Amino acid sequence: MTTPHTHLVQPELALTLSESGSGRPVLILHGGGGPATVTGIADHLAPTAHTIVPTHPGWNGAPRPDWFTGVDDLALAYLHLLRDRGLRDVLVVGSSLGGWIGAEMAVRDQAGIISGLVLIDAAGVAVEGEPIRDFFALDARGVAEYCYHDSDRFYVDPAGIPAEQLVLRQANMATLRTIAGDPYMHDPKLLRRLGRVHIPTLLLWGESDRIVTPAYGAAYAAAFGNGRLEVIPKAGHLPQIEQPEATFVLIDSFLEG
Repeated sequence: MTTPHTHLVQPELALTLSESGSGRPVLILHGGGGPATVTGIADHLAPTAHTIVPTHPGWNGAPRPDWFTGVDDLALAYLHLLRDRGLRDVLVVGSSLGGWIGAEMAVRDQAGIISGLVLIDAAGVAVEGEPIRDFFALDARGVAEYCYHDSDRFYVDPAGIPAEQLVLRQANMATLRTIAGDPYMHDPKLLRRLGRVHIPTLLLWGESDRIVTPAYGAAYAAAFGNGRLEVIPKAGHLPQIEQPEATFVLIDSFLEG
């Protein structure tokens, strides 16, 4: 991936981007854990596509204006980025919060810039009987248990994290709370709007995700005009990290289709 650079969307908003490869443009949107959670996807697609990986404003020290407080701000900023670049036939791939941003982009894409969506264990909608787990209430052990199929493998003891890394993580979580904390991790109107989105949409879901369950994913997929769900065994909320090969096979198949 190239060295990060910035793109000025408007005078007070500069987006931090990493790009690589050539071919069909693929915008890859990270979740609360930051851009490192989608690096594997970008590396996998870069040989055959033009990958664009933003660091969301407020994550990892990227500047965030005071007025930039919602997922709608993120969705519009990335649509403006694609429009400024004159990009067409864009695939948007989003993990968790990034999937929610992708869905919000699709309902606002009046210019038809986006031609496909891959949402990986996305948040963003309210599904009756399938509440989104309160991530902010979980300690490190709880995060591992709710996010991963193999929680022992992915549990990280906070005591072993360098102080500067801990500060960065806490700042990222504070930004997540500002952007998506109220209402918690969803847009009450989004589910009803997805029926107008008819571009091919693939929802990938970890079978063991306890942040947003596969049943939540099924309801999400059914709301799209052209959506389908694929469940990945032995994976939780981040199948691209826990079961990368299975995840990449499904993304490649979707691209070929």
